[in-house]
Amino acid sequence: MFTGMIEEIGMVQSVVKTAKTAQISIGAKKILEDISVGDSISTNGVCLTVSAFNPHSFSADVMPETMRRSNLKGLRKGSPVNLERALRVGDRLGGHMVSGHIDGVGIIRAFEKEDNATWVTIQAADAILRYVIPKGSVAIDGISLTAAYADKRMFKVSIIPLTQRETTLLEKKVGHEVNLECDPVGKYVEKLLSSQPETENSSYVNMGFLKENGFL
Repeated sequence: MFTGMIEEIGMVQSVVKTAKTAQISIGAKKILEDISVGDSISTNGVCLTVSAFNPHSFSADVMPETMRRSNLKGLRKGSPVNLERALRVGDRLGGHMVSGHIDGVGIIRAFEKEDNATWVTIQAADAILRYVIPKGSVAIDGISLTAAYADKRMFKVSIIPLTQRETTLLEKKVGHEVNLECDPVGKYVEKLLSSQPETENSSYVNMGFLKENGFL
């Protein structure tokens, strides 16, 4: 589990690909201070397991499902990546709960400067956008951000100067892919409602109950 608060930008040192998988080596500093084999590292929002490390880098294996679903398939030597170590019990939760299990990728469609902030417009599939709501949390390449606008085609986030400096988001260009992970609360609610029968006398929480009590 992560918070979406990026600790540092790492640099890909090598990528060894097979037909469906990859092994990557990433140079870093801060996250290597207390690293162990088996640790989870959020890499552009994807939870990867450390398979080996040295004083200057760590390595991880990327399985086929991750290659298909994320933008890690496009990494090459020299690519910058957002890095975050797993949350420890007792740590401050500065962002929001991020699992590192992304829902898919979005496409950057626009950057727009507004004073000290930068608006980023991201197009995404319906299966992702259904869980993105205005003022709701969304992780973009592992960064905890707030969706300031959302419709049926895209959503927008506004990036403060600190996030501009400390993450890779503004190094990307229009047309680049970003990993997206929606807040899981909506998915759990949807699953709960879809698995429960809606009858007039049902004691389950259902759509009628939510509307009646002002939740919808």
